[in-house]
Amino acid sequence: MKNRILIVGSGFAGMWSALSAARAVDAAGSAGQALEVVVLAPEPRLHVRPRLYEHDLSDVAPSLERLFKIVGVRFVQGHVERIRDADHAVDYIDETGSPAIMPFDRLVLATGSRLHLPPVPGLREHAFNVDQLAGAVRLDSHMRGLVNRPFSAARNTVIVVGGGFTGIETAAEMPARLRSILGPQTAVNVIVIEQADAIGPDLGPGPRPVIEQAFREMGIAMRLGTTVASIDSDGVITSGGEHIPSETVIWTAGVRASGLTDHISSDRDRFGRLHVTPELRVRGSDVVYATGDVAMAATDHLGNVTMMSCQHAMNMGRSAGHNAAAELLNLPSMPYSQPKYVTCLDLGPWGAVYTEGWEREVVLVGPEAKALKQKINTEWIYPPSDDRAGALAAADPARIVVA
Repeated sequence: MKNRILIVGSGFAGMWSALSAARAVDAAGSAGQALEVVVLAPEPRLHVRPRLYEHDLSDVAPSLERLFKIVGVRFVQGHVERIRDADHAVDYIDETGSPAIMPFDRLVLATGSRLHLPPVPGLREHAFNVDQLAGAVRLDSHMRGLVNRPFSAARNTVIVVGGGFTGIETAAEMPARLRSILGPQTAVNVIVIEQADAIGPDLGPGPRPVIEQAFREMGIAMRLGTTVASIDSDGVITSGGEHIPSETVIWTAGVRASGLTDHISSDRDRFGRLHVTPELRVRGSDVVYATGDVAMAATDHLGNVTMMSCQHAMNMGRSAGHNAAAELLNLPSMPYSQPKYVTCLDLGPWGAVYTEGWEREVVLVGPEAKALKQKINTEWIYPPSDDRAGALAAADPARIVVA
């Protein structure tokens, strides 16, 4: 009977874990025939989450079915409900809606993160988000329908709650997106509400002047040091008691690791991420690896840790998949390390800003940075081509990709 590596999740970390594990199986030759690599996820697709703020959603969920087949990864459709690491098994609901059990010898948890929705009155009923594809599609449908609504300040106003990475990219798209729907001469309002006293608080002071300049030139307003007290169909009421009319409120503030992390006994950080070893094994577990947004890993020896981003998830996946397989195949492990850190923040039609290092030193701005961002979003973060040798080579954990 074959040993089994079970990878839960088909996002960036899950996909690259599967390819890297398949690469290790291939490298082991005849010994690799004793190991099966299985991906368990709701569908065999990679949802390109970093693009969900964009107006064009036509190519943001590429299929992984053929890619998995050519590298020898078995895909099982389903939703995991419980992890029983002591029993080396997960309970899941299969594609027919029936309960099922999947045993494993090693588990790679790669179920990502979700937008955190605090108990703000009206948030769930009246706000939109771009966290998952269904939410982005719902927002797009709503916005396209605005042209059929009576003229009003609320119709012409978009409020983005959260001035972090996603909030900034989403807001930067909105002035041009609104005008493309309502007409090029329409007076539109885009407002970002951020509880910190500065835009992009987690991005630091490096790119902030560029973001502020882009917002000024695009006419995007900011309410800093402000939170949302409630949301209704007419807009929001801020913590200061101000009512801002809007028919389009987009919530981008805060994410949390997948709730499946609660099923594993280990320390977590404030985002719910599991603490892992350099090999990405969950601390305290003999059989569970965690990768991507469910894992907090050191990126270097300077105290920096992974961000919840595809930049880190892709390389963490390569390491986790390899190490889970290597343990069962008696191959050398390859500790995760990613000392180089970059950011490339889309600023809509204005351009983008590209920074390097944890201090986020600005390297490129405007059209040059935008060209790089488009290459990242449409090429670098997509699955490798359906070529077996090329796909396995791309999954080498020694191949650190910065995107």
